[in-house]
Amino acid sequence: MTAVELRRTDILHASAELFADKGVASTTVRQIAARVGVQSGALYHYFPSKSAIVREVVTTYLEQLKARYDEAAPRELDPRARLRAIVEVSLRTAEESPHATVVYQNELPNLRDDPDYRDAKKLADEAQQIWLETINDGKRTGVFREDVPTKVFHRFIRDAVWLSIKWRHPEDAYTTEDLTRDCLTIFLDGFAT
Repeated sequence: MTAVELRRTDILHASAELFADKGVASTTVRQIAARVGVQSGALYHYFPSKSAIVREVVTTYLEQLKARYDEAAPRELDPRARLRAIVEVSLRTAEESPHATVVYQNELPNLRDDPDYRDAKKLADEAQQIWLETINDGKRTGVFREDVPTKVFHRFIRDAVWLSIKWRHPEDAYTTEDLTRDCLTIFLDGFAT
């Protein structure tokens, strides 16, 4: 990596942490610059605006998430195995990139209609489509129930997975594998005895 690439990466990581802690609107360019140890004007050598930083944090995060979904959950997998892979990839991504995950979860709904975020919106839609196709494939093959609307099931499981970042921490004894297993047990097999 070149010095410029390293500095850009530092700026993105520091920005994601600040955006996750304070929100995008409450984070200033001066705070980002202070976090990486440069003058605020120096940030403009790397990014044209704070909005460009947000866009890159979200877009890079979604590119990586989508690539991980594509690799771990190919359409050839049976729907239950594919859903397990999607849940595990999501939880691992949240664990490895907690700040970018929070920024994505908190900020994308506010940015979806902004034309500057069309790439992020497209990637988010593609990632969502992987979940929806998996659920629909499971319904078609009789693996998943047909009486629960796909979008409703998706929203419940998606929110359970993504909101776990608010209470589960990487250093917990309760591992990502444990959480994946328990999430799928509850959603696919039920909690009642």
